[in-house]
Amino acid sequence: MSESNILGVGSRVKHPAYGDGVVIKLDVAAYEVCFILYGIKHVGKTYDQWEVVEAIPMSEVASFTEAERSLERILKTWMGVTEEVKLGDKWNNGVMVLKPEDASMKEKEIPIDTFFHKIVMVRDRIRVMEQRINSSKLTDEEKVNLQQYITRIYGSLTTFNVLFKYKEDSFTGEKK
Repeated sequence: MSESNILGVGSRVKHPAYGDGVVIKLDVAAYEVCFILYGIKHVGKTYDQWEVVEAIPMSEVASFTEAERSLERILKTWMGVTEEVKLGDKWNNGVMVLKPEDASMKEKEIPIDTFFHKIVMVRDRIRVMEQRINSSKLTDEEKVNLQQYITRIYGSLTTFNVLFKYKEDSFTGEKK
């Protein structure tokens, strides 16, 4: 393999057995690739059975900051890793109380930040599901149908927008 054909760190690939992955290191004869479902595997540089989704040119020297930025972008794209989402200031140290109608039953108190964290996790998992649908082998019509369900799910979650500190972090449903 010529040096011009060698994938650089950050290149995205789709392996027939391991699925989606990202080149994280170059060894003498192999790539070190982090696969979403299978972790880190070594794949020979001459291997040609995978699909190169995005080739990043090999650079002579990559700074730690460049590698860090590349890994951050990869994780956001492939694994749903998200930025920190802030709880609105007025909810800090707040408690949510679930009170049953039956007075003989005990109330349940949940710290609002714990509840908020769970809502954000639901949002993150829906985003990962969207990415997986979009990269799947479904037909365009099937993808659109599933995307409509996801949009409705986001719409159902708009009730919780009151908890977000920043409007751009909140849920949006169907636009009329």
